[in-house]
Amino acid sequence: MSREHVNHREIAAFAQDKVNLPKDKADEYRAQARRLRERLESYVSDHPDFTLKRMQLSGSLAKGTALRSLNDIDVACYISGADAPHKVSELLSYLAERLRKAFPNFTADQVTPQTYSVTVSFRGTGLDVDIVPILYDGDPSWYGNLVSQDDGSFLKTSIPLHLDFCSKRKKAQEKHFSQVVRLIKFWARRMKAEQDGFRFKSFMIELIMAKLCDQGLDLSDYPDALQHFFTYIATSGLREKISFTDYYPASKLGSFSEPMQIIDPVNEINNVSRLYTSANIAAIVEAALEAGDAIDSALYAPTKQETLYYWQKVFGPSFQV
Repeated sequence: MSREHVNHREIAAFAQDKVNLPKDKADEYRAQARRLRERLESYVSDHPDFTLKRMQLSGSLAKGTALRSLNDIDVACYISGADAPHKVSELLSYLAERLRKAFPNFTADQVTPQTYSVTVSFRGTGLDVDIVPILYDGDPSWYGNLVSQDDGSFLKTSIPLHLDFCSKRKKAQEKHFSQVVRLIKFWARRMKAEQDGFRFKSFMIELIMAKLCDQGLDLSDYPDALQHFFTYIATSGLREKISFTDYYPASKLGSFSEPMQIIDPVNEINNVSRLYTSANIAAIVEAALEAGDAIDSALYAPTKQETLYYWQKVFGPSFQV
């Protein structure tokens, strides 16, 4: 096997230059979310009966898996109180109204209800923060009912436990877990741009990689780690149930009938992939087969030009060495 032209070092350099959200941007975005949270906490301390109880940075920025293309951030907002509506459209209006009270410096058009969230726009940075409501009844592990961004249904979740789940895998393989996830998310984003109807949710990528990590896959060599990820998808056909026992025993797992079963690590009855059809699965498997074949060909290519050609089949023309 020849790695003369592209090896781990070249993939890592590409990730740094083209894939990863720059540290200064990540710090700026996190600071923006932190200021939101601190202002809410200050308001709540002065108004203990206020129904917005907590803001929690979530999504890829919180997990450290954000791509350079990130242009908004996700924040969960915990809402308590018996008077909070349970119809999604009414709940979002309720949340927007209370956000305006908590942040009186915002103008009305800076706080805008969307289909399943409320967007807060910052004029100085141009950053949008998507605030997703969670109905909360005081659970000490911060479980509550989240408005799902997939279909608007209510979904039991705990944002702190989700972040803890990811943090455990990051600690097990420091830097490498997050980096390989970002590389695969970059590949999936390219597939979505090139193929109509291609779907592969980032959370599902994280969970597949977490399972491989838990099974002992060493992620410190990026070409090898990528090849293992694509090989797993190709050989399993995404028909193996993926689940975890960090926060509940395997005996509590629900029964599922969907063709793909990737189970939420903090909610044993939530199949994260429940909306994926057999056609969606086949498209992911086919794309993974092609990516795996391209990496295999790249690792045996005799010339730099040919090696580059195959890696660009995975990452697109922005990949250069």
